[in-house]
Amino acid sequence: MIKKEMIAMLLAGGQGSRLGVLTQKVAKPAVSFGGKYRIIDFPLSNCINSGVDTVGVLTQYQPLRLNAHIGIGIPWDLDRNVGGVTILPPYERSKGSDWYTGTANAIFQNLEYMESYHPDYVLILSGDHIYKMDYEVMLEYHKANNADVTIAAMPVPIEDASRFGIVITDDGNRITEFEEKPEQPRSNLASMGIYIFSWPVLREALIALSEVPGCDFGKHVIPHCFNQGKRIFAFEYNGYWKDVGTLSSYWEANMELIDIIPEFNLYEEYWRIYTKSDIIPPQFISDQAVVKRCVIGEGTEIYGEVYNSVIGAGVTIEAGAVIRDSIVMRDTVVGAGARITRAIIAENSVIGAGAELGVGEYAPNRFDPKVYQSDLVTIGEHSVIPANVKVGKNTAISGVTSEEDYPDGMLAGGETIMKAGGVR
Repeated sequence: MIKKEMIAMLLAGGQGSRLGVLTQKVAKPAVSFGGKYRIIDFPLSNCINSGVDTVGVLTQYQPLRLNAHIGIGIPWDLDRNVGGVTILPPYERSKGSDWYTGTANAIFQNLEYMESYHPDYVLILSGDHIYKMDYEVMLEYHKANNADVTIAAMPVPIEDASRFGIVITDDGNRITEFEEKPEQPRSNLASMGIYIFSWPVLREALIALSEVPGCDFGKHVIPHCFNQGKRIFAFEYNGYWKDVGTLSSYWEANMELIDIIPEFNLYEEYWRIYTKSDIIPPQFISDQAVVKRCVIGEGTEIYGEVYNSVIGAGVTIEAGAVIRDSIVMRDTVVGAGARITRAIIAENSVIGAGAELGVGEYAPNRFDPKVYQSDLVTIGEHSVIPANVKVGKNTAISGVTSEEDYPDGMLAGGETIMKAGGVR
């Protein structure tokens, strides 16, 4: 019989709609981060660094690139004969085919996978957070408290607390109340969406709630465990943790990597972040180039100027181009003389010679103000910006555009261009 003390279930099927055009063609956990990585690299690396060698990755939305990136788990030492990493998409059953309709519903649909390992504990993770955590320490805490459920939680500013599930604890860190996104929070200790369940408790809850539409951990499973009188504890975490679910938070998290003393350090020897690495040449910086406070990926060629930016692998920045405070993802070409300020440019894009991104004054976005609400310029992958056009702040562009898409050579602040079936 196969027996694992603790297995991990990593939820990686979310669309990440608040990242706008960055997730039109790719799941949020597969979005590039830090010039070299993808977001899912962080929880996967945490698993192997914590000694968790059995990970089920639950995928759904646009899974192709995510599946190709994970493969059989070689970069994370998760290519195991017993355990390792397993991709778990929704699948057709004899009674019909079901999409994952909620976080807990997705776990319930993989009950058989979990049971095959006869675990004592199950670790539930999200695939779209940037952080480092030793799950083994959390497990020891769970055991020491004889807990049924342990929720990782961290203090947040009280003004932000209504965005999270909020826990209220007694002096022993036992959770006495749990409020999912309360309008008037009574605590600033927020759930991180990281849970350790004793297996019998999780199994009972998932089966009991199996018919609940859109079954979710915060809304349904945790309240159910409370009603059953289970021992639920908060494991307080005080390290770096970032939910990169919005364009602003994604941009900020990348920019924090280039601080003089970065709050989140990618260069620590004792807690490495692993990723799938392509075999590509080293970077090249010409004698005319200027590069200050940047993260630069392998295979990138720089002939222009780059300041305070995160540049992915295989990018070409031609002579005379100037990039400031921006994220440029892999295999993008920035043409000669282009000027880019506070932009997020997704993979395999082309910025024409002399184009200017991030000009003029801020204006509210008319297409989707809930997603686009900063002064960033956001360019989706495989997009083309023609030469010599100007693009204002708080804009979004997706697809191959031409000069005719820019009246008087300009896309004004707050405007959007969506090609190939999109909306303008």
